[in-house]
Amino acid sequence: MAGSSTPAAGTGAKAERHDGGCLCGAVRFTVHGPLRALWLCHCSQCRKWTGNAVAATAVRPGRFTLADPTAALGWYAASDHAERGFCRTCGSSLFWRPRAGDRISILAGSFDGATGLTPVGHVFVGEAADWEILDERLPRHDALPGEGDPMGGFDGGGRG
Repeated sequence: MAGSSTPAAGTGAKAERHDGGCLCGAVRFTVHGPLRALWLCHCSQCRKWTGNAVAATAVRPGRFTLADPTAALGWYAASDHAERGFCRTCGSSLFWRPRAGDRISILAGSFDGATGLTPVGHVFVGEAADWEILDERLPRHDALPGEGDPMGGFDGGGRG
């Protein structure tokens, strides 16, 4: 269950765990530990990939476990620097990862149930569709914030 707490091994303490997957259930994943706040990406690639802007969190691979018994997860090389993960069976858009870097971005809609996530900003606002309404309360960026940005959590790279 998304946002559920399960005992940490050997401690009796509660550990944060977030489960999710694709529409058909062929691809499942678990994130152990907290999730980064959401960034809302308005680049043209995200829009064409999902039909809208993307809301995504990100984690280090060591906190991410993939269950894909039918090998349904496919990766599309969207650019020279990034790939997009999707279910080959149902077509669900699930992940984004830079080819150089140590993170996997997870689309917020792929988590099961409530996550407690909140958006912290918009990226690639210059590419937003003319029909999008951007939340005026959130900061806007023409690209990804750089490493060390207090709201970012990005580790370089770019769109794609």
